[in-house]
Amino acid sequence: MTYDEFNDFCGALRGTNHVIQWRGAHVWKVGSKVFAIGGLAADAPAFIFKVDAIDFDVLCEQPGLRPAPYFASRGMKWVQHHGPDGPPDAELRALLQASHRIVASGLTRKARRELGFDSG
Repeated sequence: MTYDEFNDFCGALRGTNHVIQWRGAHVWKVGSKVFAIGGLAADAPAFIFKVDAIDFDVLCEQPGLRPAPYFASRGMKWVQHHGPDGPPDAELRALLQASHRIVASGLTRKARRELGFDSG
């Protein structure tokens, strides 16, 4: 997945916004909460996303996936896709969509309603 494909996919999800921060990383948020980051690897595209506790251990055993630097060292369940050996793009899109869903579910009711996740 290229950065353009990553940005197009994340931008199509409900209630998202994009900022460039942390040395040029593409940071995607739902509401005000980060759900995906692209661009923290020096030699190839790398994408970081949140996962649930059950998936964390399983995913980190797969080629091309590892605990996300900084996040995982602080006990957070974030995974980094790095290098060409990672999952195919379709699976990566599913993981990004799941991250979006996990983060959106943690928003306040008011924020969820304002972003169109919950009806009045």
